[in-house]
Amino acid sequence: MELNTLERALHTARALVMADLVAGDVAEAQIVSLVEAAVTHRRWWVEQWPEGVSYVTGLIAQDVQDALLERYGRWPLCPVCTEGPHALDVEPELGPDPHWVCTETAVSVAPVGGLAGVLRR
Repeated sequence: MELNTLERALHTARALVMADLVAGDVAEAQIVSLVEAAVTHRRWWVEQWPEGVSYVTGLIAQDVQDALLERYGRWPLCPVCTEGPHALDVEPELGPDPHWVCTETAVSVAPVGGLAGVLRR
């Protein structure tokens, strides 16, 4: 894989996930470090499987979501449901064009990177 293609995909994924963290008002230094760790891990992953480059945004979003759950709690919280808070999921789990989806209502809430338009502050 050409290095520029890989780096462009990783930088784009990082920017999209950071945009969602900012939209949710959770882009603190420790959390940004989680994003950087996910990017580093996925750089290695894509180097091993170059055909997976189009999946890197969704995978980084899932990696950050998992790391946040372990350390801080669920993120991003669903803005669609009124019954108890739950996190949105990234779909497809392994595929291009990832979106944040409410699995309770099967509603696609926003593309990864697009939460600013839907999250309530």
